[in-house]
Amino acid sequence: MSELTINPGVELRNSRLEIYHFRLRLAIASVFVLCMFFLLFVRFFYLQVVQHDYYSTLAEANRISIVPIVPNRGIIVDRNGVLLANNYSAYTLEITPRKVEDIDALIDDLATVIEITPKDRRRFRKLIEESKSFESLPIRTRLSDEEIARFAANRYRFPGVEINARLFRQYPQAELFSHVVGHIGRINTREIEQLEADGLDANYRGTDYIGKVGLEQSYETHLHGSTGVEEVEVDAAGRAVRTLSRSAPVSGNNLVLNLDAKLQEVVYRAFGDYRGALVAIDPTTGGVLAFVSKPGFDPNLFVDGIDPVNWKELNESIDRPMVNRALAGTYPPGSTFKPFMALAALTYGKRRPEQAISDPGGFNFGGHFFRDDKVGGHGMVDMYKSIVVSCDTYYYMLANDLGIDNISMFMRQFGFGSRTGIDITGESAGILPSQEWKMKRFRQKWYAGETISVGIGQGYNTYTPLQLAQAIATIANDGVMFRPHIVNYVEDIVTRNRSVVEPRPLLTVNVKPEHLQVVKDALIGVNKEGTGARAFAGAPYVSAGKTGTAQVIAIKQGEKYVESRVAERHRDHALFIAYAPADKPKIAVAVLVENAGFGARAAAPIARAVFDYYLLGKQPIPLKPGKDDPNDTRD
Repeated sequence: MSELTINPGVELRNSRLEIYHFRLRLAIASVFVLCMFFLLFVRFFYLQVVQHDYYSTLAEANRISIVPIVPNRGIIVDRNGVLLANNYSAYTLEITPRKVEDIDALIDDLATVIEITPKDRRRFRKLIEESKSFESLPIRTRLSDEEIARFAANRYRFPGVEINARLFRQYPQAELFSHVVGHIGRINTREIEQLEADGLDANYRGTDYIGKVGLEQSYETHLHGSTGVEEVEVDAAGRAVRTLSRSAPVSGNNLVLNLDAKLQEVVYRAFGDYRGALVAIDPTTGGVLAFVSKPGFDPNLFVDGIDPVNWKELNESIDRPMVNRALAGTYPPGSTFKPFMALAALTYGKRRPEQAISDPGGFNFGGHFFRDDKVGGHGMVDMYKSIVVSCDTYYYMLANDLGIDNISMFMRQFGFGSRTGIDITGESAGILPSQEWKMKRFRQKWYAGETISVGIGQGYNTYTPLQLAQAIATIANDGVMFRPHIVNYVEDIVTRNRSVVEPRPLLTVNVKPEHLQVVKDALIGVNKEGTGARAFAGAPYVSAGKTGTAQVIAIKQGEKYVESRVAERHRDHALFIAYAPADKPKIAVAVLVENAGFGARAAAPIARAVFDYYLLGKQPIPLKPGKDDPNDTRD
């Protein structure tokens, strides 16, 4: 019997142990897989059941794009339907800065396809500085069909550049209505914040422009309209597939003004080469018939965003075309203040109409001689003559007798030193001096000698042409003052209903009818036999007015003012206030001509031109700068 030999290098396999380990690993793997499936199921259940509404909304939002539809802006027309502001559609070439790495290189490349001028580049740079980086900004506007076709063929070369159809504002009358109609411009950050504060930001989604000045600003909520909404289905690339729903925008309302475009043009031409302002008012309603500040500017420059060169030229011009002289310019009223001083004298019992003073050619007060405009004086002067010949000495004495606080109290009811409440923003209040005013302004007491100059509309007195127009319109309307308003009515674009700006009497001044008649008779005398007679010679209607000349720089005591020896910008301002016809006034005006000298020579002829056109339909001859006339008086 042979023995079994065992090789120590051979390991015996344990099959049972191997099977056990295999089954254990299989069980663990199975449990792991089951756990993973369970977790997936739980997650699936959470997403599909618990979070169904949330993710359904997200998916819908990804599928549907909400696109705001900008409404048409309301138009602005004059009383006869002449367009002053309207809209037109045009294509623009726009760049989204955040989608472009090198904007300068892109613009250089674009310029090989579409003409881009240095002016376009400057304006675009200014827009980038003022706008948010994610906004699409125009580099070129009003593209021609040929330019659109050229870009379409090369569009693949310009990521971040699109052609869009836009509505543009247009001002057909250009500078003629620049200060009253105003203009729109691109919405800036400050305006966005204000819209959010007012809860209006939702209605401005997709809107790039907003009213900046004039009626465009003050009637913004009427002109803008209501923004519409379009739901568009888009694909994964963001391209529109179809429109699901559409809520149409509602166009802004239209403004119909009291202004007469032809009259406005007549006024502008009548100023000739002079700078100045004119406000014409219907004294029975307060409706503004003409509102001119010259020089003006072209508001169309601001529609696309004004370029730095044009902005600098406008902003730094010595003629200050951006200043609304009629609304915000303040000037000494000169002798146009005298009729109101006469009314104050009658009201406070300081003078009777027939009471006369002797005019020796000036008034000596406290060792200072206040010179009259006429050497040797006007002789015996009563109230009528004081207005007709514009006697300074009469009003030097009167001012001293009245005192500054009585003057201030009386003048305030005619609107001097207060905003009129006209329906455009930016109005100045002017300065109606008093003891209290000086103490607040300068921390100094009032000196009696300062009252003397106030009596002839000099000293601290400064008012706007609009205030002067309102004051003379109040006299013309027998003491009843109306709030000036430029808009006649707002027309609802949908219903065509008209919201009329009703004439609103502000007050009736505290003067007796017989006192008012004394002054009105004297104002008629000014244009018949006084300082305004030359300008109104041969007029087929009876008018009433008062000339005025306001000093720009003080003249040393004893010196005579000689216009030719004074620098043009330092010469006196010419003023004139008037109304016509005198018996039943239809129009009242205030005219200011800067550095033009005597009111009788420079301002009164403009008023005559306005009356001739408005009452008779006659065209005026433009005024040209003149020279000294030895027959002219100071007014």
